[in-house]
Amino acid sequence: MKNLIRTSIIAAAGLLSTAAFAETLTIATVNNGDMIRMQKLTDDFTKANPDIQLQWVTLEENVLRQKVTVDIATKAGQFDILTIGTYEVPLWAKQGWLLPLQNLGPDYDVEDLIPAIRNATSEDGKLYAAPFYAESSLLMYRKDLFAKAGLTMPEKPDWDFIGDAARKLTDRANDVNGICLRGKAGWGENMASLTSLANSFGAKWFDKNWKPQFDQQSWKDTLGFYVKLMKDAGPAGASSNGFNENLALFQQGKCAMWIDASVAASFVSDPKQSTVADKAAFAVSPDEKGSGNRGNWLWAWTLAIPAGSHKAESAEKFIAWATSKHYIELVAEKEGWANVPPGTRKSLYENQKYLDAAPFAKMTLDAMLAAGEGKQKTQYPFWQYVILPEYQAVGNAVGQVFSSALTGDTTVDAALQQAQNLTERAMAKAGYPK
Repeated sequence: MKNLIRTSIIAAAGLLSTAAFAETLTIATVNNGDMIRMQKLTDDFTKANPDIQLQWVTLEENVLRQKVTVDIATKAGQFDILTIGTYEVPLWAKQGWLLPLQNLGPDYDVEDLIPAIRNATSEDGKLYAAPFYAESSLLMYRKDLFAKAGLTMPEKPDWDFIGDAARKLTDRANDVNGICLRGKAGWGENMASLTSLANSFGAKWFDKNWKPQFDQQSWKDTLGFYVKLMKDAGPAGASSNGFNENLALFQQGKCAMWIDASVAASFVSDPKQSTVADKAAFAVSPDEKGSGNRGNWLWAWTLAIPAGSHKAESAEKFIAWATSKHYIELVAEKEGWANVPPGTRKSLYENQKYLDAAPFAKMTLDAMLAAGEGKQKTQYPFWQYVILPEYQAVGNAVGQVFSSALTGDTTVDAALQQAQNLTERAMAKAGYPK
């Protein structure tokens, strides 16, 4: 009995000792489904690393961006690991705000990262953030509603077809909206959708001298088309809907079509989460009148370490785990291959198990590879955002103006004029052209 008590005391002392010396990593992350899933699977990491504890700060997308930007710019040190996107990585790396990831381990296989994503998360040849998942844009639709309406989705749809189909598919009596698109204000919310739409319409944010282009006809066509389409066939209260809200609407059977991030494909086709999983189908994003320019976006949510971190070694261990081949296999084992984080590794798209489980896989990869290959040539990547330090503030401000046009609080013409004025002021203040 004495030996048993002594053993128990020693064991308890060992646990207390481990807890006392454990390093706690505070991780700021977005409230997307893949990130929530990661949090549920972290026992796999902590069992292998009992000296590291994890504390999560999970935030809505707009709030996350604001908090991590303030934290890193002021060197507040609130977070040890940041969830940031391909917009922030090159800008913050140039500012010296991020640590390069140079000790991800011999099994990490950096060469396996898809080149477009690796380039987007690197600066001067160094990886500054590890991609957790990556995406382009994709058209998700209800094949049962199309069949009922006598419609056939073209292999390469254009916006004229989408607009016509959305109006025919709208069934207000049964709470079915012909189309769902982002309306929530924010550079990464409604402006992601609108900039992608604008790209396909041939509109640009800036000319070669960084002069804003909202006074051009192409932007009037873009915003006018969007506002009228959402009024005719979109959900009520669309100005409050971002990615997560539209995902929920589609999963609940309230959207006949939804054009958004390709990462959503696994969630709308998962019967555990979606009431229309067996009715969901996928197509490439639309172009304008057969131009071939689909405005494909390119994005990755990544994990990065702020410069000056005193927990860099532990943070890099966690990042290596969360973005590894091992983690992909762990998700496949627990949730099925269709639900693994997409878009980051070449080997995933060579894995027949994944290709068989995810009918949207090849379409997603092709869209990512095609991102930025539109006919419009610009001095910045032709994606759903502009990599400029000023863009975050300007994109948010323009997003607010365009959201007001969606609610009817201002006209399309007035919104475009306001967007032109405020963007001109911001760019002049920042010293453009440089």
